[in-house]
Amino acid sequence: MSHGAESDGLVLAELDRDEAILEGIAAVYGESRARFLRRAALGGATLLGALSAPPAAVAARTDTSILNFDLVFEYLQSSFYLSALHVGTVKRMSAEAERWARVLGAHEIAHVRILRQVLGSKAKKKPFFDFHGVTESPHAFLRTAVAMEDLTVALLSGQAPRLHNRSLVSAVFSLLTVEARHAAWARRIAGFRPVGQAFDEPKSLDEVGRIVASTRFLAAAPRTKRVGRRPHYTG
Repeated sequence: MSHGAESDGLVLAELDRDEAILEGIAAVYGESRARFLRRAALGGATLLGALSAPPAAVAARTDTSILNFDLVFEYLQSSFYLSALHVGTVKRMSAEAERWARVLGAHEIAHVRILRQVLGSKAKKKPFFDFHGVTESPHAFLRTAVAMEDLTVALLSGQAPRLHNRSLVSAVFSLLTVEARHAAWARRIAGFRPVGQAFDEPKSLDEVGRIVASTRFLAAAPRTKRVGRRPHYTG
């Protein structure tokens, strides 16, 4: 899911205008690390080294910060499927693939709703996304969906055991099992083996954050232009 972000010299702050990634990093690593990363070159050795260093605040990670990170990722997934539906890409796929995309899109929207309900007033707002044409191509959409579903499984399997509230652990594991079925279904639709290997490797929040940042799917809020003159009367 990489787009070679290092080549254009972007920094994380330029990509992450709504600071969805930086807020998650701050919750795990602390504000000082997040401020440093805001200025680091995206994909550069400095950024990768800073993220790979053992964070002092890992033990203080809160359930809220983990769930909010999961929520941002679910925003990304639901928006990804909705975008393919809105631009008509799903209609150009086989009947089986279209059904798959519609079902998974509905599931991701349901996941967003339940996470927002659990988080209540602490839930992060939905960021803006730009999929750079990926959702307009059936082939690119399907292959990216496979990578995204695999990444979701790695994220949830890595974070579920770190939750302090045991009831939340059960809830997140219920999401994990569904996402694992999503990943197997996506792989079969795309022509890959449904089970890639004997063991899945969990991923940390910073590992997932780096992968999401490399896609450049997170975008700045669209700018609105103020009109200097009063609109014509059309009444």
